[in-house]
Amino acid sequence: MAAPRAGWITIDPDACKGCELCIEACPPRVIEMSDQLNPSSYHFAVFKGEGCTGCGICWYACPEPGTITVYKQEKAA
Repeated sequence: MAAPRAGWITIDPDACKGCELCIEACPPRVIEMSDQLNPSSYHFAVFKGEGCTGCGICWYACPEPGTITVYKQEKAA
């Protein structure tokens, strides 16, 4: 049985400028660069889909406001 995920993120590919600061800042290393280009011709960061703790460090590291949204799973009572 898989462990419930602690958190996840979404990244707006159109807003990402490909600076890779979120990738460097992510403790569990769950963000990578896409091979695709966004409309501004930048490679953009993408969430790998699992392993996120919801710590939010990527959100703090990103210089583009609103690009990364962090979700944290609430613990069941």
